[in-house]
Amino acid sequence: MEFRSVKLSPATTGADNRESATLRAFTVLEHIAAAEGPPTLEELTRAIGLPKPTIFRILRLLMRGGLVQREVHEKRYLVGERASALALDVQMQSPRRRERRAILSRLVEAIGETCNFTMLDGTDVVYLERVETSANVRLHMKTGSRVPLHCTASGKLLLSEMPLTQVWRLLGPGPLSRYTQRTIVSMSALERELYKIRASGVGTDNGEYLVDSVCLAVPVRDQRARICAAVAVHGPAPRMTLKKGYGFLPAMKNAAAAMAATLTPVSAANAPTPLPRRVDLNRKDKAA
Repeated sequence: MEFRSVKLSPATTGADNRESATLRAFTVLEHIAAAEGPPTLEELTRAIGLPKPTIFRILRLLMRGGLVQREVHEKRYLVGERASALALDVQMQSPRRRERRAILSRLVEAIGETCNFTMLDGTDVVYLERVETSANVRLHMKTGSRVPLHCTASGKLLLSEMPLTQVWRLLGPGPLSRYTQRTIVSMSALERELYKIRASGVGTDNGEYLVDSVCLAVPVRDQRARICAAVAVHGPAPRMTLKKGYGFLPAMKNAAAAMAATLTPVSAANAPTPLPRRVDLNRKDKAA
């Protein structure tokens, strides 16, 4: 048998180039999403290994498509709203959604109160999965419902590990929207609350979003130990209290670990190398 070199036709070569360009663009988006903080053009160039002009062209294309956005003053790149919406839709339609619902169902059976699996989406917390208690008195909300960040147990928990610059970028300078007399509306008070939550690892809401509603949340961490979601419980007062909720924490943490296992793992060989965390000079020491 004789082997001969074969020259690809122009159509085949064009298809290969288009595929290569698509994968390069996806690689850039993947690195931005995996970065500890919004990366610069220079940081992306070093991490990906493509020429700087190539990375810049890809970023411009991704920005035009709403997949990436740029911080105006610092010239750093973030995941855009369109990519965030896609990520949320992927999780909502996950083939492991049935498994997640089973985890919440077992938790509800164990503790007797409504439980949620939540994630951050922009300036909201989204209920990706929810199982309600069979008790007559309960809060009716649907999967896909959105609640604010600054006055909910899951929201404050997700905020607690962010640099303060990111918290301010999401929420603005305040005053924050008030929902009840217990809602935290000043950014300085919220910062103090976030330090406490970061130290304890438990988010709480004692009537801050809804009157006579008590909630607790524990983190779901990804393979790099980042908080990527939360498992939360809530119930009506006086049946539910923070003291009672703290007794649920061991079961909730077990459920959170099980939830973490349902998140689609990324092969270590194909995962992008995390970019270095940017030092946040505005972040105070936890003891402050």
